Amino acid sequence: MTAASDPPDEAARGRGDDPEASPADEADISPGEPGAPDAPDPAEAAKPDEEIHEPEDVEPDKADGEEGTARQVTPEGEKRPMRPPADGARRRAALVYNPIKVNQDALRATVTRLSDAAGWGEPLFFETTVDDLGDDVTRQALDEGADAVLVAGGDGTVRAVSEAMAGTGVPLTIVPSGTGNLLARNLNLPLGDAEPMVAATFAGVTHPVDIGFADVRRADGSRDTHGFVVMAGIGLDAAMIANTNPQLKKSVGWVAYVDGAARSLATSKPFRVMYQMKGSQKLHSTKVQSVLFANCGALPAGIALIPEASVTDGVLDVAMLQPAGWFGWVGVWRKVWWDNSVLRRFRAGRRVLERRGRNSSVRYLHGEAIELATSPGQPIELDGDEFGEAVRLRCRIERGALTIVLPEGHDTSVL
Repeated sequence: MTAASDPPDEAARGRGDDPEASPADEADISPGEPGAPDAPDPAEAAKPDEEIHEPEDVEPDKADGEEGTARQVTPEGEKRPMRPPADGARRRAALVYNPIKVNQDALRATVTRLSDAAGWGEPLFFETTVDDLGDDVTRQALDEGADAVLVAGGDGTVRAVSEAMAGTGVPLTIVPSGTGNLLARNLNLPLGDAEPMVAATFAGVTHPVDIGFADVRRADGSRDTHGFVVMAGIGLDAAMIANTNPQLKKSVGWVAYVDGAARSLATSKPFRVMYQMKGSQKLHSTKVQSVLFANCGALPAGIALIPEASVTDGVLDVAMLQPAGWFGWVGVWRKVWWDNSVLRRFRAGRRVLERRGRNSSVRYLHGEAIELATSPGQPIELDGDEFGEAVRLRCRIERGALTIVLPEGHDTSVL
């Protein structure tokens, strides 16, 4: 039997040089602690070594074989090269236009010329199609970094582009074209020539305006949401638009809606709706021919459908058309055309209206939002475009969600 060895020297343990200490035991002693081998003196270590280091003296912080250029990485970790800023660091505008409504070559040339004169880069151009009214290509323009967007087309094109632009903060220029130009009219923009508005994109001012949204529920339970900048409607006004001859509209403009109205009135019947204004505890039931939800209230030919409506007040204005027979429609026409569009412009006329009292053929409501339900479903329209039928409709206003370009010195007091 081998004799037991002597116990290790206690002094040796204190010095950390235990002859039987394992590497793991040594790792427990950090440099600089008492007993650590060759522990540097902190004061000496803090002194400058008077040696100048060059950048190449430092090992690069990268894996072998990697380049030092910046790059993007996908969510899956795939590396892709970063694209340089388009046209250097210059700002770029994007034009979204309906090729049927505008002189394409002339408009593109104008935007290109004024972009260059303002020191901006080459503009982007996007055409709308039957399947894409303008919202998808507008999102593409924003994804490509457009600093400003111009829209040229009818009311439907302006509506679709505005829907995509809402809440982005990117300036939107409305280049008047097409049939109605209703938002441009409500903003008192110049209508006769495209150049002033294109030029305002680069040298004008911006102003926040409201946009409406309609949350639609169909009879099959499906739901969708769409924006509107002028007004939405359910009932007769939507049927009128559906019955308007497209070729006649192309030939004579908004006057074609008169033909559509005549066709619709012959078969129109009142329908019952249940509605509730946001913030109200009351649920109302009534019969109507049509309900209009307005962001702004002026129509062509100086017709003020909803004279109190403002595109900057954050309020949704609702008009319920409730005529009783043919004489009731005379009351609607008198209210919309004579009262709102003529008498209201003059002090004496306003006194006449005060004495006359309320017109039962048209009822006005105001609030942040309204929810309305009906059965069976009724046709709906948004800014003059058909959007099928709905059994439930919730309309609301998003205040100041659009940043609209205005010419320098434009009067905003009437907005």
